[in-house]
This record gives sequence, C-alpha cells and structure tokens, in this order.
Amino acid sequence: MELFNDIKNSLNGALRVLDSGRVFSTKLSSILLDMALKKSQADVPVKLREAFEELGATYIKVGQFIASAPSLFPKEYTIEMQKCLDSVRPLPFSLIKSAIESELKGPLTDYFMSIDETPLASASISQVHAAVTKSGLDVVVKVQRPDIESTLKTDMGIIYFSSLLFSELTTGIKTSGLLDIVKDFHDSILLEVDFIQEAKNIEEFDEYLIKIGETRARVPRVYKELSTKRILTMERFYGVPLTDLEAIKKYSKNPKKTLTDALSIWFESLGSAGLFHADVHAGNLLLLNDGKIGFIDFGIVGRISTEVWKGLMLFMQGIGIESAQAMAKGLVLMDSTAKGIDEVRLAKDLERVLNELREISLIAESVGPEALDEGRLNRLMFDISDISKRNGLKIPREFGLLIKQMLYFDRYVKILAPEMDLMKDQQLYIPKK
Repeated sequence: MELFNDIKNSLNGALRVLDSGRVFSTKLSSILLDMALKKSQADVPVKLREAFEELGATYIKVGQFIASAPSLFPKEYTIEMQKCLDSVRPLPFSLIKSAIESELKGPLTDYFMSIDETPLASASISQVHAAVTKSGLDVVVKVQRPDIESTLKTDMGIIYFSSLLFSELTTGIKTSGLLDIVKDFHDSILLEVDFIQEAKNIEEFDEYLIKIGETRARVPRVYKELSTKRILTMERFYGVPLTDLEAIKKYSKNPKKTLTDALSIWFESLGSAGLFHADVHAGNLLLLNDGKIGFIDFGIVGRISTEVWKGLMLFMQGIGIESAQAMAKGLVLMDSTAKGIDEVRLAKDLERVLNELREISLIAESVGPEALDEGRLNRLMFDISDISKRNGLKIPREFGLLIKQMLYFDRYVKILAPEMDLMKDQQLYIPKK
C-alpha cells in the first residue's frame, strides 16, 4: 500500500507539473501575442491572477501573499491579487463522503446522524460541512481536498526552483531575501494542512481562556474521535461576523463594547501567553448568539516573545502620539540581536511614514471612514518592514502577522466604533497589568 501511495504521489506530482506548465504557457503565449501586436500590457497582472485561480490551492495563497506585501511587488500586481479570493467551486459531496470514510475507517452513518451535502464554505485547501453526530451534537466537519498535501508540496517545489533560478540569473536578488520568503511561505502553508496541529492550537487557546478565567470568549470544542490530520470535527458556532453592524445589534446593546472586548481578549493573549490568533478576518471572529465572542479557524497562530510584545506596544504608541522616535525605539526593541542601530536615522526614515499616516487619517476624518485608502495604508505598513531592514534591523516574521491583524481590527473599528482610534485609544482594550 505504501509503495502504491508513493507511485500515486509521483504520478500526481508529474501531472501537476505538466498542468502548471500548461496553464502558465497558455497565459504567457497570450501575453507574448499582445506584445507582438503592441497591445497594452496592463492586463498582465490579470492573466497571472487568472492562472493562479485556475491552478488553485498554493497559487491562490501566493496571490494573497503578493496582495499583502506591496513593498515587495509592483502596485498593479498587489492591487490585482486582492481579487484572489480563497473561495473555490465546491467539490462533489461524493468525494467529501469518500474522504471522511477513508479517514475515519468506516461508513459515514457510523459517525454522523446527518451531514449537509451543501458546504458552509469551500476554500482552496478544505471544505466545511455542517453535520449532526450520532449523539445529536451540532458540529462542522472541515475536510481537506483530496491529494492537497502532495499538490502543495509539488507546487512549492516548482516555486522554490523558479525562485532559485531567478536568484541565480538576476543580480541583487540573493540579498533581497527572496528564498527566505519562499521558505517561510512553504512552512506556513504546510501548517494549514495539519489539522492535528490546528486542533492543538484551539485547545491551547481554550486552556489559556480557562486559566485566566476569561468568560467573554469561546473557541469551538474539538471532537478528537472524529478528527484526523485531514479531517477536523468541531462544535458548530452560531453567530454573526464583527463587520455586520445591523446583525450585531440583535445580539449586543453596545457594539463598541463588543469590539473592545474582542480587542482586549486578543491583546491579553499576546501579552500574557505570547500566543495570538493570526487570522482574525471577519469570518473568523464572530459575535455568538449568546453574546460571547467566538474565535474560529486556528490554522494560523502566531507566537511572540515578551520583547516583541513590548516593542509592538511602544511602536503603536508612537503612531498614536505621532512620535517617530517612539516608533523607532519600538522596532529596535523587537530585534533582540540589534546592535549599534542609528535610531536618529531610523526615526528620520519613519517620519516620512508618519507624515503619510497623518495624511491618510486627515482624509478619512474630513470625508468619512469609507474614504480610508486601505490599499495605501496596507502598502505603508509593509514599507515599515523595508525601512527596518535598510537600517540593519531583523524584524520578526510575526511582526507582519501582527500588522495584518491590526488592519483587520482597524476595519472593525471603522464599522463599530468610528469615533475610536485604534492606535491612540489603547487604554480601552489593552488590559492593565
């Protein structure tokens, strides 16, 4: 059986390489034809995004990475890749049924009283279905797409080889950290297909909430007897996302308090446990129908040291009080290996960032929150990482994850409490020690 699986994986890998070559060569031929006819190259990013979506899984994640790292890629590509949504056509239920039965080693009816054939969500890596267990519990079953792990590994091999070749043929790329970026991307995406690790992340966060006596938030219970590395069965949560103000009003008399509670809980986990949910987009942060905050989907979890936490708080405070010097000290504090950093020069570089932040804020204040240029703000936050590198700092990878969560929370603030300033009003949501 092991030999059969090895042969199967090798064949699948070979077919995947051929399929990737077919898709990219088709798009490349179209681009070359446009060049020959002297047509505009404005649709090159569009064709690349279409290729990513056609190939699915890994390449959709690559597109999302490009969209979130504007300091590394041209503006037209980062803007186009924002359309690269991790939502794909659902698999036929027969394949989902087969996957569950294969993993649990028995007929579906042995484990579930019923399971909805129409998925609650369908993403590039997995599909989620509502179900009822034999004991009558409402659950959701997260099922990996067939052969997704071997597909990811093959795709990452292609991407790594392409990056290595690009580094050898292009001067200056070796020092840009391209291969390090690819390695980090490889490690993070493979974690998303290990549901045993995700279950551990959920339980760790749950244990943390219990330890500190936190009753304002919940995470779903994991049913280990119905879970494997490729299937994750969890308690089903009923609630609404924090971006739906009208729906939130049905469950909360004070939407602003709901928001500050969520912020407080998230920041408390950062400061106390060095652990944080690293993907708090609207679908993963809910107001439950019992009034509690529900954190779901722990495929991506960040961990930071005390120094990084303190540095982040000082950095945010610097933005809030419009002090480039405080921002610089915060960044230096995050790098435990920093020596001989010229904080004056670093602050001078950050002053330009601060000026642009002021401009963005003034526009939003005069026109309204809906005028906030999120793309510009996103690019600016990643520019901070570039400035740090140029000044000799090695900012932890988690800093990027933290900044991304700040952008998510800033969106919630604009909807639920527009009078609140995420950077200036830290005392509202960061617990006092």
